[in-house]
Amino acid sequence: MDFLKLCLTTLSSFVVMFLAAKLIGRKQISQLDFFDYITGITIGSIAAEMATELEAPWKPLTAMVIYGVITLLMSIVSNKFPRSRKYLNGAPIILMDSGKLYRGNLKRARLDLSEFMVMCRQQGYFDLTNIQTAVFEYNGKLTILPVSSQRPATPNDLNLAPEQELLFTELIMDGRILEDNLKRMGLDRTWLDKRLKERHIHSAQDVFLAVCDRNLKFVLYEKQGD
Repeated sequence: MDFLKLCLTTLSSFVVMFLAAKLIGRKQISQLDFFDYITGITIGSIAAEMATELEAPWKPLTAMVIYGVITLLMSIVSNKFPRSRKYLNGAPIILMDSGKLYRGNLKRARLDLSEFMVMCRQQGYFDLTNIQTAVFEYNGKLTILPVSSQRPATPNDLNLAPEQELLFTELIMDGRILEDNLKRMGLDRTWLDKRLKERHIHSAQDVFLAVCDRNLKFVLYEKQGD
């Protein structure tokens, strides 16, 4: 009987953790800030306790639900009031700017020079003179802006203004032919009608979406029946 109860409480803790993770969102998995870290390890500890709590499993279950709801509320507050993120998550700290290393900010970030150098090398910067600005983000990652001589050249640096290239251009959207896009691609209705007949489509109204790439590759999605 106790074994069956243990299995049920373990399964329940897994289900609740899964629902809590869905409620909190992908950020809990992909990118942790200070609050997410505390919440994650706490919910995990409570779930482990719930799996072996046979007398009153509802107690750790309630605690997990409360932690999940608090996390959701904190996320809503930070979205509604952006200024609160400074107090909930912390603010970015400039560690280096224009060749000057701010040792006071290193202390604020609780980093020493060796740790800072390691983080720079991990991003491919072995020489600090190649760094214009280094910012320690609130999620614990280092963002580096290299000096202008080390940045990749862009069309703007070469005084070029290339047209924006699109991978695909819509030709039909929900049964409506986009005449302007046809002209921009250098195509006409004859070309489009021929492509539709090749797919045994008699009218553009039967097409949900039709796109064409730069090589005139035609991709078509038919409308689904109601």
